Amino acid sequence: MSMDVTFLGTGAAYPSPTRGASAVVFRCEGECWLFDCGEGTQTQLMKSQLKAGRITKIFITHLHGDHFFGLPGLLCTISLQSGSVVTKQPIEIYGPVGLRDFIWRTMELSHTELVFPYVVHELVPTEDQCPTEVLKESSHVDKATESSTSPKEGQGRTILLDSEENSYLLVDDEQFVVKAFRLFHRIPSFGFSVVEKKRPGKLNAQKLKDLGVPPGPAYGKLKNGISVVLENGVTISPQDVLKKPVVGRKICILGDCSGVVGDGGVKLCFEADLLIHEATLDDTQMDKAKEHGHSTPQMAATFAKLCQAKRLVLTHFSQRYKPVALAREGETDGIAELKKQAESVLDLQEVTLAEDFMVIGIPIKK
Repeated sequence: MSMDVTFLGTGAAYPSPTRGASAVVFRCEGECWLFDCGEGTQTQLMKSQLKAGRITKIFITHLHGDHFFGLPGLLCTISLQSGSVVTKQPIEIYGPVGLRDFIWRTMELSHTELVFPYVVHELVPTEDQCPTEVLKESSHVDKATESSTSPKEGQGRTILLDSEENSYLLVDDEQFVVKAFRLFHRIPSFGFSVVEKKRPGKLNAQKLKDLGVPPGPAYGKLKNGISVVLENGVTISPQDVLKKPVVGRKICILGDCSGVVGDGGVKLCFEADLLIHEATLDDTQMDKAKEHGHSTPQMAATFAKLCQAKRLVLTHFSQRYKPVALAREGETDGIAELKKQAESVLDLQEVTLAEDFMVIGIPIKK
């Protein structure tokens, strides 16, 4: 079962000719999910091998423009490209409180009628996710919005923090569990943990033969966890003939932050197969980064080390850091320096610098 992530935008603040605004696509056998949707994301999608119409879920880390200003345009384009075909399943959108209001107002003011349904699920932040004076008590939804909804908008959830787990449960289906955790930034920000559920192990051919299970439908039932009764009356249980289950993969994507809030992030990112973390500025500008609620390579690598992440990918670079192919030889403050700074914390474990259209595969665990 193939799984990969594609970076559509790896720059901070605004899109540029060398780096698009924040956007990452996660794919796994029929699922195509978008994490953040900065301005110009739909153009980046068109330049990639991905199809916008395949997106079924969208996750927004926080409500700064370079992470969600591209969302209304993307939704409109998906609608236009869909023609008169109505999607039965709605696109599910997850993000901080205020996102539903933003989408509704944008659609309303532009007189846009989407051909597909959508649902917005809002995460309610806590007071310790940003400076006290920033977090407003308002729900960001006024009386007009409460009484007016798009005919294509379904009833979304308002998701509160699970104080025991220190996280937000967003998705729990047959394949995945997705949870959000709190980050500290200038405004409330979140990280997301995508965990693939364990899959049944392979059938043990020798045991099947020894137990007298005939090839055919019985194999499929056992593989799917259903016991079968043989003609001689003997019941064969799945655990009798299945090898150990295949452990699922874990991908964690963090929004802008200068740190995590509580222990939810560390627990959810523990032993992540892929940890995607922002590194807006290099370590020499750590004070400036923290002042603006951002991270440096050292900060990102320290978190990755704490989580024992198997692979760290840095992204969300200041536009001053050009991609490796465009960096000038001998630069001491170039993008390559960020890689060195992170690797020095991780005992020289290789760190990846994300670039637009980079695709990273996550192999099945053995």
